[in-house]
Amino acid sequence: MRIHLKTLGCRLNEAELESWSRDFETRGHQITPRLADADLVVVNTCAVTGEAVRKSRKLLSRARRRNPRAKLVVSGCYATLDPAESTQSLGVDLVVDNRDKERLVEITSRELDLHAMPQQATAPGESGLLGHGRQRAFVKIQDGCRYQCTFCIVTVARGAERSVPVDQVVAEINEQVRQGIHEVVLTGVHIGGYGSDNGSDLYQLIRAVLERTRIPRLRLGAVEPWDLPENFWDLFANPRLMPHLHLPIQSGSDSVLKRMARRCKSGEFQRLAEQARQRVPDLNLTTDIIVGFPGENNREWQQTLALVERIGFGHLHIFAYSPRPGTRAAELPNPVPRELIRQRSETLHQLGEQLNRETLERFVGRRFPVLVESAPTDTTAGWSGYTPNFLRVNIAQSPGDNLENRIVEAQLQRLADAGDALTATLVQ
Repeated sequence: MRIHLKTLGCRLNEAELESWSRDFETRGHQITPRLADADLVVVNTCAVTGEAVRKSRKLLSRARRRNPRAKLVVSGCYATLDPAESTQSLGVDLVVDNRDKERLVEITSRELDLHAMPQQATAPGESGLLGHGRQRAFVKIQDGCRYQCTFCIVTVARGAERSVPVDQVVAEINEQVRQGIHEVVLTGVHIGGYGSDNGSDLYQLIRAVLERTRIPRLRLGAVEPWDLPENFWDLFANPRLMPHLHLPIQSGSDSVLKRMARRCKSGEFQRLAEQARQRVPDLNLTTDIIVGFPGENNREWQQTLALVERIGFGHLHIFAYSPRPGTRAAELPNPVPRELIRQRSETLHQLGEQLNRETLERFVGRRFPVLVESAPTDTTAGWSGYTPNFLRVNIAQSPGDNLENRIVEAQLQRLADAGDALTATLVQ
């Protein structure tokens, strides 16, 4: 069967989609990038915000409308939190709960009676990911979270923490290397909690991956700032662990962080950022900020702006707060008006763009290895990729050179006209 896979939301959802892709192909099915060609459509939904729910519903409705003959399977946080709505109003054929996501392909094959001729099956582990233009793979190392931040519905949807065994993670990364993948991102709902259920921890996992695989570039997904294990900074002595950390702070105000039930105060976060930059050369720190959390007054908002500017994040992932039924934050008083949230978001976006430009400009004139990810779209465009510390780089096109999925040495020249990348030339 021809199967079309779509996802919304986090890197964990992407990692799950890649795993399903390999499992479907192993069973003899073909992954198609075209929705209209599919016999089966699988959608991995998100519910982290009200907007994510809206997009999930829209994606399911569009899939049903554009290809009504295809079977429609849905999983993810939105589908898990409201399975009845998915099946009744959106025409879904099968809902696979988050607790069963590891067995989605098996469950789908059984419940929807999927068949494939044996001669169509791929060899074990053979995957079309590189053919789909993927040079970076997301590897799921855990699921679930033991903490209860008041704004978060994901902990409800994902359940208790469950860690993937070290040997299984190592085996998957070695398979990605065999297929030509150059960079792996370790991802999960709460990767700092890795090993809470099996006696290991994130330090031991990363060390095992660096020792037992040949992956050229290892990157981490978001890590809660209070969860970094002992000796964590020592791991970055290995140049294969990329010097980029996404540490979600959510607010720069201690009173807002308390209402969020976050476990890190603003001063502690700033000290952590300073320590990180002292220990890891060229480190790029990025973060998440929620704008307009219930009760956020102007003083608290100014505290957030001040902290963001003091730390100088390389990139901001900005969320406009929206209440999620089932969370404690949804019951808090003094909601911030939507127009004020919009104004504050725009201010923070402008600050984020300024900090991003300043981060990029600090590295002008330096040389870095760049993993090239996308080919030129026309004769005037260049190749595009990322440095180890996750700076976007546009490399001038060289006639006859095919740089896609290669790690090349690049000389960083100047800030690109759009201000969101650096231009570079190849170092011959």
